[in-house]
Amino acid sequence: MTSSAPTAPAPTPASDRIDAAVLKVAGVVVLGAIMSILDITVVNVALPTFQKVFANGGEPLAYSTVAWAVTAYTLALATVIPLTGWAADRFGTKRLYLLALALFTAGSSLCAMAGSIEQLIAFRALQGLGGGMLMPLGMTIMTKAAGPHRMGRLMAILGIPMLLGPIGGPILGGWLIENQSWHWIFLINLPIGIIALVYAWFALPNDVAHPSETFDWVGMLMLSPGLALFLYGVSSIPGEGTFWSAKVGITASIGLAMILGFVFYSFRPKHPLLDLRLFKHRTLTVAALTMFLFALAFFGGLLIVPTYFQLVRHESTTDAGLLMAAQGLGAMVTMPIAGALADKLPVGRIVPFGLVLIIGGMFGLTRIDAHTSYWGFILPVLFVMGLGMGATMMPTMTSAMRALRGPEVARGSTLLNITQQIGSSIGVAIMSVVLTNGLKNEPLVAQGQAFGEAAAAVKDPTAVGALLAQFPEVAKVLAPFGQDMEAGMAALTNAVSEAMVPAFQSTFWVAALLLVLTLIPALFMPRRREVSHLAEGEQDSPAPVILH
Repeated sequence: MTSSAPTAPAPTPASDRIDAAVLKVAGVVVLGAIMSILDITVVNVALPTFQKVFANGGEPLAYSTVAWAVTAYTLALATVIPLTGWAADRFGTKRLYLLALALFTAGSSLCAMAGSIEQLIAFRALQGLGGGMLMPLGMTIMTKAAGPHRMGRLMAILGIPMLLGPIGGPILGGWLIENQSWHWIFLINLPIGIIALVYAWFALPNDVAHPSETFDWVGMLMLSPGLALFLYGVSSIPGEGTFWSAKVGITASIGLAMILGFVFYSFRPKHPLLDLRLFKHRTLTVAALTMFLFALAFFGGLLIVPTYFQLVRHESTTDAGLLMAAQGLGAMVTMPIAGALADKLPVGRIVPFGLVLIIGGMFGLTRIDAHTSYWGFILPVLFVMGLGMGATMMPTMTSAMRALRGPEVARGSTLLNITQQIGSSIGVAIMSVVLTNGLKNEPLVAQGQAFGEAAAAVKDPTAVGALLAQFPEVAKVLAPFGQDMEAGMAALTNAVSEAMVPAFQSTFWVAALLLVLTLIPALFMPRRREVSHLAEGEQDSPAPVILH
């Protein structure tokens, strides 16, 4: 029969068992996602190294310059994500996933060979083009492999790289830079990428493309540059120190105007670049709003924790990463449990419970100071937050994808990934501004850091006294110690750490209050057993291929 066009072999819908074939597909997706997400956090710890390595004439580069190594990746990622849904339908998920892996691996190799910061930024953008496609494609592949009865458990597997990235990235990046060289934070992707390419070639089933769909060029010219401009403006907020600078306001406003223009336009074409018609599904809309607020509050707040370890507690990058592992361990406990429960219980009974744990943990972080016990308080709090994260993220995504028909999955996963990306970018910007302004309002913090740099350059110990006249707050701390500079500097370090604490506490308060807001849409998530629509439309989807 002509109707039996080659499609991806789907698991038997009635089966609840996760068999070897499905796990094989899951392994491909997890490997690609780990590579992509890990690289984001690995590069974050390398920025001070880039300042020195690519220095001009011995003068370290400005932090704002090397930060483009991160921003370029994010902007490329935001630009390509909207294209992924159309491209997956047009060329097939397997072909596109192989292309994404190849682009990411090639970009990683080129980054390792970069001879200037400009080259590194350009190659990071190439990485972002590949990395931006890996997560939405991975969700699409996993959803189709799982079928309607096992989606919760398969989504829990997809959550593994989301845990390993933030936890393992700083640890791995710190170790590679300290023991090898900065090149290895990129070279490590080369063998992983080659293995993933070979693995994907054999493990992923061939799927059916839909060449009849036309590409939405008008939508692309509005949405992709609009997202890039908006996120660029938002990402510039920490460096500018305010929401109201021209660099932030003008850029973000133009980007937002282009995004709003796309929103109104997107309902006109039959196949828009980003299908906002999917929001007709109430369950998807509620899940997307929950995910947006969660990403904004949680990822923004969580970014501040390793900064607290490094600035206030003076831990190394590697040790800060190790301390953050408590949060990952908590998530590893609840994520498989929540995934299994999401296949049996309404997610509206799971997600609010997870959010309450996270909210409790974030309010707990508002109480920390410069001497709070790790084992007695901070690590247990991070563990509880991890428990909450494991019970929140994947059940929310499961609920959203379950509302979609088979042909809508690719575009639905793209929509969710954009929602999460925008939410986390805004959250990071908000928390960074709150923290930065809080630190600026503490005179001892700014003076202490400036004095430390100035004193290090002074060769004559007698000149330190004259230097103190420029830093009155520092002079007050050092005065009781007289000529005992060693004891004085130790006291200064402790005083600066203490002065930083209120800024961190205020930032955690903002994150906690935003998390409370997340409870509002979460309480509207389904509280009755959902009917999966994944199998609907799958029989009809190959039709365009047969006609051609």
